Amino acid sequence: MKLVFAGTPEPATVALQRLIDSDHEVIAVITRPDARKGRGRTLHPSPVAALAAEHGIEVHKPTSLKPDTEDGQAIRARLEELQPDCIPVVAYGNLVTKDLLDIAPHGWVNLHFSLLPAWRGAAPVQAAIVAGDDITGATTFRIEEGLDTGPILGTLTQQIKPTDTADTLLTSLAHSGAELLVATMDGLETGALQPMPQSGEPTYAAKITKDDARINWNQPDFAIDRMIRGYTPAPGPWTELGAERYKIGAVQLTDSDTLQPGQINVTKNEVAVGTGSNDLIITHIQPPGKKMMPAADWARGAALEQGQEFTS
Repeated sequence: MKLVFAGTPEPATVALQRLIDSDHEVIAVITRPDARKGRGRTLHPSPVAALAAEHGIEVHKPTSLKPDTEDGQAIRARLEELQPDCIPVVAYGNLVTKDLLDIAPHGWVNLHFSLLPAWRGAAPVQAAIVAGDDITGATTFRIEEGLDTGPILGTLTQQIKPTDTADTLLTSLAHSGAELLVATMDGLETGALQPMPQSGEPTYAAKITKDDARINWNQPDFAIDRMIRGYTPAPGPWTELGAERYKIGAVQLTDSDTLQPGQINVTKNEVAVGTGSNDLIITHIQPPGKKMMPAADWARGAALEQGQEFTS
């Protein structure tokens, strides 16, 4: 099939590369506009745009797909010229308006990193970890007007490991999901796939803010552990010590219950902190203006007073 791929961040490049390597033809890419990054705040193309350029694939970077915008009108005209059979989507990040949904015979097919209707929305991988789910997966579905409500074309399941962060889980799902997306394109081409309506009670994974990532040390240890893993690496779980903000990189569960919520206890090789249940060992921490480091190394140079507390 002739495909126009829509996607933006690094995880989407895995699917794009797999489609390029498949028997299908990626004739163009739609992605978000270049963004400013780094200390110099210079403009950089999205990871998907960069990969497409490496392969000589036509790239479009509309600021909006709305029909009343110049960019929206231009992308409509180009899609009508290209006449793609399907538009696979992975984390594109722009609203596809109703009039565009039928521009390709097989529609816009989204690869979503959850088992729909669980965790519809912007942050399904993070939500699954924070909620303590044992199983997650990926779903391909045809996009319609509702938020991730379209009929399902394919699924895969994957166990969430106790050590998984949002980064490790998303990386794994990006690779397995890429295979699912190619299989979905194959099935649509041969007519072997029949879309099935979603069933069950939906849950929602809203976009995560920095405030969401603030650690509440009054919560139980397991909830804090899930939250830290779910919000690593972005936006990054954080707490305050005095007037300064620290990011917490990772923690370990313990059987000890000796500290008050937020209270810090430093020994020669460990930094423990109290929670609403058992204490946690902080293994990595990022002080203001510095890189992530082993917590024990930080504590040796921080000259902490016994009994100091992180605030919630």
